[in-house]
Amino acid sequence: MDIGKILGDVLGSKSSGQIGNQIRQATSGGLGGGLGGGLVGGALSGGLISAVLGSKKGRKMGGKVLAYGGTALVAGLAYKAWRDYSNRQKPQNHARDTDLASIPADSGFAPEQERGEDDVDFRLALVRAMIAAAKSDGHIDQAEHKRIAAQIEQFELGASEKAFLFDAFSADADPLAIARLTRTSEQGAEIYLASSLSIDPDEQVEQQYLDRLAGCLGLPGELRAHLDTQAEGARREFAAR
Repeated sequence: MDIGKILGDVLGSKSSGQIGNQIRQATSGGLGGGLGGGLVGGALSGGLISAVLGSKKGRKMGGKVLAYGGTALVAGLAYKAWRDYSNRQKPQNHARDTDLASIPADSGFAPEQERGEDDVDFRLALVRAMIAAAKSDGHIDQAEHKRIAAQIEQFELGASEKAFLFDAFSADADPLAIARLTRTSEQGAEIYLASSLSIDPDEQVEQQYLDRLAGCLGLPGELRAHLDTQAEGARREFAAR
């Protein structure tokens, strides 16, 4: 299965490696620093996540973050949140940090190297989590499913990649099922942050989904506060863009 192609078509972004290089080059201006108009325009014009999340302002901001940074940015922010929590520091916004791609190899926050439940590439679990969170308010009706299915068919994907996407978008938004995709607490933090960026924080039903997910993951309240701070900070970075 070509996971890089799935990430590109779902997030509308470059590969995780390219994104990592782009983050390293962002030496000014926060998440958007050092970005050329071609990358931003290209990333945000395509991708299933941007299309699905773009119907409400809160989800749209999260969609921009995910399109720009992909799983590399989720991992970087989750790692910083985990580190602060472990060191008993107060939650602080790391969205403007320029070293988010520099994650220690043994930290447990390296999606390209991680395996989730059933020994599946963990990046696929993150994609499932994003899609489930985006669907949690029930706004994807039958007509929307048909539109998404038609878009998937247009992608230059193999049978296994298309099957994965069809299955992910057809599945119920079940927080317990999503939590079961993880095998470590660090992966749980990444799943939660990716999900948080895929909801509208002002919508009660979506916040309830996030509450249930946090419970299913067994996230300590203090760690969740750190992760929420990263999601909120990342949204603010893109709010004016």
